[in-house]
Amino acid sequence: MRVRTLYSGVSAGTELTAYRGTNPYLNRLWDPDKRLFVEGRTHSYPLTGWGYQEVGEVVEAAPDVAAPAVGSIVWGVWGHRGEAVLPAERVAGHVLPPGADPLAAVFARVGAIALNAVHAADVHLGDQVAIFGQGVIGLLATRLAVLSGARVVAADAIPARLELAREYGAAEVFDVLSGSAAEFVRKRIEGADIAIELSGTHQGLNEAIRTVRRGGRVVAAGFYQGEGLGLRLGEEFHHNQVQLVSSQIGAVASWLSHRWDVERLQRTFMELVQRGEIDTAPLVSHVVPVQDAAAAYELLDRHPGGVLQLVFSFPPPQDLPSLHHLAEEQE
Repeated sequence: MRVRTLYSGVSAGTELTAYRGTNPYLNRLWDPDKRLFVEGRTHSYPLTGWGYQEVGEVVEAAPDVAAPAVGSIVWGVWGHRGEAVLPAERVAGHVLPPGADPLAAVFARVGAIALNAVHAADVHLGDQVAIFGQGVIGLLATRLAVLSGARVVAADAIPARLELAREYGAAEVFDVLSGSAAEFVRKRIEGADIAIELSGTHQGLNEAIRTVRRGGRVVAAGFYQGEGLGLRLGEEFHHNQVQLVSSQIGAVASWLSHRWDVERLQRTFMELVQRGEIDTAPLVSHVVPVQDAAAAYELLDRHPGGVLQLVFSFPPPQDLPSLHHLAEEQE
C-alpha cells in the first residue's frame, strides 16, 4: 500500500542528538549481539529514515490488500518523507476513526514512550510521583501517571509547561530554577515514592535520585548524552538505596514482557486519546511545512524552550508512479 504523509512529528530530544552530533550511533558502533557499544560508527551523515511518528492517507493498495482501505487515515513509522510504500500489516490496527484529528496521531510513538516509563515506574494507586521534565513526553507521563492513580509533582524550568502540567492533573508544580526540587518534595511529602526523569540531563537525574524516599524508584527515561557530569552516585543514591531503572522504547519492562509489547503501548495510548482521556491538541506548538525543515531544526537547537511539539506538514505529491508500475520495474 502507498501512504501519502500528512504530518510527521519531530522527536526533538532524539533528533537534536543527531543534529548536534552527540548521538552515540554517530560515534560508536552498536553490536546487537553483544548489546554493547564498541569502537566504530553505527550511522553516518547523511542520515536516512529519520523521524518515527507519522500519519498519512492510504492512496493506493495492491489488489490483494483488503484493509486498510484506500482513503483511510493511518499512523505508523516511516520517517520524515512525503510518501511511503509499506506492507499493509505495518499499519494494521492503526486506522483513525472517521472525524478524528490526524494531528493527534503523531503522538502515538511519544505517547508509548511516556506510557512505557509509567509502566517501568510500577505506579500504584496513591503513590507520590515526581516527574522531572515537562516537555511533550514529560507532560504525557504526567497525565498517564494521574490516570494511574498517582499524585504528581511536576518539575520544569518553563512556566508555561508547568501550567500545562497542572491542566494535565499535576497536584503541584515546581520551577527547578527556584531551588531544590528534592527539598521542596521532602518538605511536602517526606520524599516521593517514585521519580520519573524525562529532562534528559544528568543534573535532572541526580535531583530525581535525591527526591525519592529510602528504597524509592527512579525511572531514567531521558536520552542522556556524554559523560554524567553532575551525577553524584556516592550520595543519596548510595545512602538511600535507590532503585534506578532504565526505560527505553526498544522494549517494555522485563516483568511485563509476557503481557505487553511496544505495539500494545502505542494502541493503548491512541485509545486513551480517542476516548478523550488525553488531549494532545495543547501540545502542538508549531506546524511547519517540511520545505522549512532546516529552519525548524535551527529553531529547536537555538530556542528549545519556545517549542513544545513541532510537526512537519507535507504537500500532496505530484506525478507519482503507481504501485503496479513500481512492481513491474522491480520484476
